[in-house]
Amino acid sequence: MPSQTHPEGSGLPEAAADATERIFELEEEVHQLKEAVTSHAVVDQAIGMVVAMARVTPDQGWAVLREVSQHTNIKLRNVAEMIVIWGRNGELPDDIRAELEDTLDRYGPTQFPDVPPVPPVS
Repeated sequence: MPSQTHPEGSGLPEAAADATERIFELEEEVHQLKEAVTSHAVVDQAIGMVVAMARVTPDQGWAVLREVSQHTNIKLRNVAEMIVIWGRNGELPDDIRAELEDTLDRYGPTQFPDVPPVPPVS
């Protein structure tokens, strides 16, 4: 019995063409999952920085990142990347810094690491 060929006329048996298509789909899925894992790690790191810096809960840290992202119209992952980079080199774009400060103020007063601590009143 002759094998069926792929409709596009590639000459490959239909099963081989289907397998090739499935491999392509799986490779694309693996690529997307790798990006998602990387993005998730960066977001988690940024949440950790916000939690430590502002003394908020992890859920509040997530909400802060989300609000900064929404108010600056910058993807949350990109905001998270900027915050993680800020943790390494101390540089944060002025618009992100201002929005981060404003958002954190809604969760309670906070001091960023480059601001000297206020001495206790005695």
